[in-house]
Amino acid sequence: MFKIGVVAASSRVSPETVEGIKAWMAEHVPGGDPALVFHPSLHAKHGHFAGDDTTRARALVEFANDPRLDAIWFARGGYGSCRIAEAVTPQLGPEARGKRYLGYSDAGSLLAAMYKAGFEHLAHGPMAADVRRGVETGRRALAWLTEGDPAGFEPSLAADPRPAAAFNITILSQLLGTPLEPDLTGHVLMLEEVSEAAYRIDRAMFHITSQPSIRQVAGIRMGRASDVTPNEPDFGMTAEEIVRFWCARSGIPYLGPADIGHDADNRIVPFGKR
Repeated sequence: MFKIGVVAASSRVSPETVEGIKAWMAEHVPGGDPALVFHPSLHAKHGHFAGDDTTRARALVEFANDPRLDAIWFARGGYGSCRIAEAVTPQLGPEARGKRYLGYSDAGSLLAAMYKAGFEHLAHGPMAADVRRGVETGRRALAWLTEGDPAGFEPSLAADPRPAAAFNITILSQLLGTPLEPDLTGHVLMLEEVSEAAYRIDRAMFHITSQPSIRQVAGIRMGRASDVTPNEPDFGMTAEEIVRFWCARSGIPYLGPADIGHDADNRIVPFGKR
């Protein structure tokens, strides 16, 4: 039986969310293979977080290094993984390096640190809590976690052999220049955003595209920016127009849209070469 460990590296996970994931699995994976193994720390609470930093770090290290588990699925995003990523990565051994890891949004800080450390099986894609967004969302995630199935990949990857990576705009902006920043030279960089005002997206893109390291990417694709908060007065540009603007100003090729975002249609982007 293929076993997937579910851990919380960021915000608190409600009991309703955990029960919703279990109910989805019971309905759509009736044979119980693959099986989800939920770390007890999913029920921990420490203010905003799913347990304090030590608790969340220990949970991830324990599951990642456990030879009885075959893959790691991040439970949800929110905020908090940047607080543990630098401490966690050096503790991950050979067993951890053989597993697949799937998440996005705030989990991007961990994916970045692990990619920098040479992990080969990382992907930006639906988290465990996202199974409640739709049947295909969960099936896409499970197919990649169990088999590395390319059917759920972001469509542009099929015709582009260059390495890729995907991040939430705010997360990427915050990790640049820190010990978590990976080398994205020659990569197709895909971006998405949620619940930010247009001016904040613009400010983050100024920061991202101003970095000498990011100016070495092969190009940028823009995914969906959902739930853009009101701006008074109206900013006058869509999220895609903002990304196009900063790509043109910085000399980074704009490669078009990407089928990723905080929604049921969020496709999978493996880090590096496929």
